[in-house]
Parts: sequence; C-alpha cells; structure tokens
Amino acid sequence: MDMLFIKGKYKSALEVLIEMKNQDVKFSKDTYILAFAICYKLNSPESFKICATLREEALIKGDVLPRRASCFAVALALNQNQVAKAMSIFSQIMKPETMTCMNLNIIIHIHSNMLETLMEILKDAAKGNLSSFVKKQEFSEEVLAAVREKVKDIPSLRATFDEIYRKLHISGRVTTHTLDAMLCHTPRGRTSHMVLVNKRTFNLRTFQPLSQSLLAE
Repeated sequence: MDMLFIKGKYKSALEVLIEMKNQDVKFSKDTYILAFAICYKLNSPESFKICATLREEALIKGDVLPRRASCFAVALALNQNQVAKAMSIFSQIMKPETMTCMNLNIIIHIHSNMLETLMEILKDAAKGNLSSFVKKQEFSEEVLAAVREKVKDIPSLRATFDEIYRKLHISGRVTTHTLDAMLCHTPRGRTSHMVLVNKRTFNLRTFQPLSQSLLAE
C-alpha cells in the first residue's frame, strides 16, 4: 500500500504483484483490488493487458472477484477506449447499485452513444425510482459535466438533461467527488483493516510518522 500511494511507485508495486503471481502465491480479494487499482493508476495499454489477463485467469480458477476490483477494471477499460470490454466486465458485476457503479454506467453510456437510455437512467434517478433498500445515489459533477458536453449539440436532449440536472441538484444527488475519488475511496466498516492502520502509525523504513514520511518523499 505504501508503494501504491507514494507518487511514482505504481510500477514497483506492480512488479511485486507479478512476482507473487509467478511464484503461484494465491491472491486474496484484497490483492485483486490492489492489483487492478495499480493497473488503473498506470493507465497504459500494458497495464490494461495485465489487468485483463489477471481477470481472465481468476475467472478460470473460479476466484470471486470483488466488486471494487471489477470497477477498477471497467474504469481502466474506458480510459483505454476499450468500451466493449468495459461493458462486458460491468455486465458481470453483482449488485451494481453502488454510487461508483452508477457513475461508471453513465460513462459507459456516454462512450457507447446510448444517449436515450442514458436520459432514462438519469430521469429515474431524479424521480427517486429506486428500491427502498438501495441507498440514495449521488452523481459526480464531473460525470454529469461529461453528459452535458455529449448532448450540448442536441437541443432536445440538452433541454431534458438540464431539467434532470436541476432535479438531481435540488434533491442533493450531485457530489463534487470525482469518479477517481469514488474508485479509490476506502469503504467504512473495515474494522480489522482500520485497526492495523491505526497500529501502524510509523513508516517501517524510516520509523518516522507516516504523514511526515509521505510528505518528505
């Protein structure tokens, strides 16, 4: 995790994971999340190929890929203009009602030019037509700006979008969080992991407080 979040260490982190794979070290769910996150951050044709290979091998072995890992894979595919692949991965995500998934779905529709369907999705969200068991969804201002840019030259869709945006904004469903921030957000409730983080307040290399060490680097 230190290597992942210190600027410029993504490739080093990926090398460690590749070495783990070469030595047949079994990947846990968290390892897959980390691996896909690194590939997403590198955002290159090579990292996309590595991510796709890891995913295919995991599915062949019967490993259950966490939703967060799949979200990173979808985002990476979109960034590499592999829209069909992004759609395929997204279609296999179980319970894609999370905020991150909803925003990724919007981006997929933008890239696929499925604008009519996109408007219907946003209309339903603006009306609140969601199950009572589903948390109120929020849409990134960044993602909605991408929608606005896509429909700006189509008067009928632009008018529809402006009305939907107004309703979403009034109902508090527009957030300033970027899609990248949503992807990289650490969910609450991971008590065991947080205990480890709280205990490890010093950098193991320098024995300085982590905050000081990261600022220094």
